[in-house]
Amino acid sequence: MSFGLDQTKLTYGGYLRVDDLLKLQQLRSSPPRHDEMLFIVIHQVYELWFRQILHELEGIIRRLDEEDVLGGTRLLGRVHEIQKVLIAQLSVLETMTPMEFLSFRDHLMPASGFQSAQFREMEFLVGIKEPRMVEYHASDAGAKARLEARLAGRTLRDAVDDLLRRRGYALDAASVARLYRAPEGHVELFLLAEALIEFDELLTVWRFRHVQMVERVIGGKPGTGGSSGASYLRTTLDKRIFAELWDARSQLEIAHDAE
Repeated sequence: MSFGLDQTKLTYGGYLRVDDLLKLQQLRSSPPRHDEMLFIVIHQVYELWFRQILHELEGIIRRLDEEDVLGGTRLLGRVHEIQKVLIAQLSVLETMTPMEFLSFRDHLMPASGFQSAQFREMEFLVGIKEPRMVEYHASDAGAKARLEARLAGRTLRDAVDDLLRRRGYALDAASVARLYRAPEGHVELFLLAEALIEFDELLTVWRFRHVQMVERVIGGKPGTGGSSGASYLRTTLDKRIFAELWDARSQLEIAHDAE
């Protein structure tokens, strides 16, 4: 009779497949450059968080369609916290000097963050649909299929617009302004609107910090994938998902009682 440990018992490392995970950081520089490990880990972590955001956004859309507005808003709060982590990770990447990045940059070509299929999925899923972006993934059948499905599928904007219409509003500046003037009767919608604008704001903050990080590390050099680098990234700063929520602010004012 054996009194040893049960070798079939699930372990922390087994559940998370840590051994498999730690085999994925394969440096391409030769001799190995110290900072390439940081670059790989940061971007792999980004892709994991993108996966989680996609998972949360799908849940948010489902909850809004089921009239569970508070449930959807709660999950948006979780996404906000993930977005803050994504922003903070850029500071870690900025601990790498320009010369340290240049020591292995050539080994990345023609790979580029521009080719992140999950980030494009996220944009498509919230409602920023640019069909031309699918073609950048033509060589990856799986990624292209996922993007085409997202392009044809329901978005967060669709779910929000439909929800507002069911409640007597619409996704336009005038209607949203009406909601903001008298939120008491529709507190759930007001909280959702505030959560959506925070999602928009945090995404813009991440884009801006990304531009700053790129300029800090490579200046005005083209991207490794052939894009124009920081100059292209700057063109994305105005990609607001819910522009109507921002425009509604311009229509708000305090009514003063006549003396």
